[in-house]
Amino acid sequence: MQIGAIIQARFSSQRLPGKVLRPLCGKPLLAHLVDRLKRSTALDVIGVATSIESSDDAVAAFCASAEISCYRGSLGDVLGRMQAAARNFALDGIVRVSGDSPLLDPALVRQAVKLFRRGGWDLVTNVQVRSFPKGQSVEILSAEALDRVAKNARAATEREHVTPYIYTHPDLFRIRNLVARVARPTLQLSVDTEEDLVRIEAILSAAGARADRLDLDEAIELAELFAPEETS
Repeated sequence: MQIGAIIQARFSSQRLPGKVLRPLCGKPLLAHLVDRLKRSTALDVIGVATSIESSDDAVAAFCASAEISCYRGSLGDVLGRMQAAARNFALDGIVRVSGDSPLLDPALVRQAVKLFRRGGWDLVTNVQVRSFPKGQSVEILSAEALDRVAKNARAATEREHVTPYIYTHPDLFRIRNLVARVARPTLQLSVDTEEDLVRIEAILSAAGARADRLDLDEAIELAELFAPEETS
């Protein structure tokens, strides 16, 4: 069974254009995420799924320089893009990761992959019932489940966000949801705005030599020093 992470990344983010390649403590945001996924030691492939639009040439160039596999497909039909990328990378299990998550804990990815490899699940997730902070989302779909979703999902939101069809049809899929020891579902550890970028840089700077190896508990502890009021 080949399991790989596919990072959804596009340059044309509406709220913070170009955020996936914005510099963060000396390297692009996307590079932080790639390095963390590599440290999970649980993945056979790490790839990026971006669009064929010229705005995403920069994302493809980053992948080439970082020697990361890159698949380019539809900008709007993210579900179709993910399905095509999974086939291109010959994956049996697809770890869906958002490109705006530079603090994603490798141990969380490793835990989810371990559960998935035990077999029997269409989806291993930690967002069906959200208890982890934003920026710590992990979803692992079987290739067969992804194909079924791509065949049946019709609504624009289902095509854009990939997994809503599964969550609205739980009777059709075998789903395992991971729950955090301490629920922090509104804590912002992803990058959606300029303020988020500044805060994540402050967290990494405060971590010093531990920055590249922060686990989730350490990230939460530091985030509490810099975080504004949590949002729903």
